[in-house]
Amino acid sequence: MFSLIPILFLSPSVILIAAAVIPAIVLLIYVYRMDRLEKEPWSIIWRLALFGAISTALAQITENIGIAALPYVTQAGSKAYYLLLCFIVIGISEEGFKYLILKLRTWRAPDFNCRFDGIVYACAVSLGFSLWENIMYVTAYGFTTAIARAVTAIPGHACFGVFMGAFYGAAKGHEVNGDLSASKGCRLLAVIVPVLLHGTYDYLAMRNQDGLILVFIVFIAVMFFVAAKTVKKLSVTDRYL
Repeated sequence: MFSLIPILFLSPSVILIAAAVIPAIVLLIYVYRMDRLEKEPWSIIWRLALFGAISTALAQITENIGIAALPYVTQAGSKAYYLLLCFIVIGISEEGFKYLILKLRTWRAPDFNCRFDGIVYACAVSLGFSLWENIMYVTAYGFTTAIARAVTAIPGHACFGVFMGAFYGAAKGHEVNGDLSASKGCRLLAVIVPVLLHGTYDYLAMRNQDGLILVFIVFIAVMFFVAAKTVKKLSVTDRYL
């Protein structure tokens, strides 16, 4: 035991990685424990988190392409530039790849038999994404960044996952009941709502020099509150599909 202490002191990267990883794992366990009817196999959860982490690299590719193309569309640094960057380039890239992985890996899965499963799956993908993204940020910018992202970015991705999963689970329920039109509408909302939330989050965070920092704080607080209420409500009212 004592031999580990100097190793930790000599390896600050271990502390940084732990600071990057622990918040995502804690939130994932919380959502998992709220799954009241039938717990999902951990093998599925970890695979989704892994694919969520992989989607970070895919999103980075499309974001780099979008960022390179933006100056040809609008003036760099303008409000239009940041709107396109946050909602189209970042929002659609990140939430789009999360949803793609979610749909490909779980829609026909036999274990997807309750509406709340959609939230568990979507949060696993989102937190896998944020976990890897957080590791990259923290190792580049240090422990202060880890603290800031632990209370904003990681819960933010969890919230995006909650809303994506809520509509995704509803979509599965509508399909099981034969209402394919409602199912398609909910699947569309499972992408649109997280994209709008993600875009708003990033836009307010990037434009805090315009005096939007207070709006950003209020937005985060409201989003966290609504997401937490949604998790509790859908946990209590969950039913088999």
